[in-house]
Amino acid sequence: MSKEETRNFNRRFSKEYHWLRTLFYMSFLYIVVYGVYNIFYDYKVIGRKNIPAKVAKKGKYIYAGNHVSQFDPPMLAMAANCPIAFMAKKELFEPDSKVAWLVKRLGAFAVDRAKPEIATFKTVKDIINTTWSLGIFPQGGTRPYGKLEGIKKGFAEIAKVAKADIVPVAIAEWSGYPIFKLPIKKQHVTIKVGTPISYKLSADEIIYQWAQQISEMAGYENCVPKPEEKLAMT
Repeated sequence: MSKEETRNFNRRFSKEYHWLRTLFYMSFLYIVVYGVYNIFYDYKVIGRKNIPAKVAKKGKYIYAGNHVSQFDPPMLAMAANCPIAFMAKKELFEPDSKVAWLVKRLGAFAVDRAKPEIATFKTVKDIINTTWSLGIFPQGGTRPYGKLEGIKKGFAEIAKVAKADIVPVAIAEWSGYPIFKLPIKKQHVTIKVGTPISYKLSADEIIYQWAQQISEMAGYENCVPKPEEKLAMT
């Protein structure tokens, strides 16, 4: 087995996010991702003005979206229009994974959902100190429309460790995966960018504000109580 196949991709270093990887990432975004969406989707990106382009290109943000499909990572990249290193389940990096080669080269890093490791936080710090941003899906796996639930609270702590504000990104009106047959019938999706949430807030407040913005933009039912309501229930 090669070194790449045996390497644990839960630990990645700032030197890996160099200009060549950035060039590959942005080329993939503009040629492949936008190419697919222009052909197979009637899509809109709303709210980019919430993150000025010059600010977005400097990194220092955590883009956190609701999770409706395997197409969500490229949609977050479209929303940010800058390189994003995604936290991804460790199974995607295994030798028998069909996407292992690509996710590694797009800067993603592996996470054990059942047992988070110190290496995860070290990787997050390294990434935030580059021009790349971080991508997270707080719901973990994909969830159906309707309710915003199953939120993994660790993303708020990651924001505090990284000292990076969170940008909510809502995937709304998703009608499905591309239909590869003629005549082409375009699917629909709207990608909405919210306003940044300060990492200096309490973890409960960060989670609530993220859930509130996502639920409003995506038309979800928000199942996350306000921090004061949570205290009253304890």
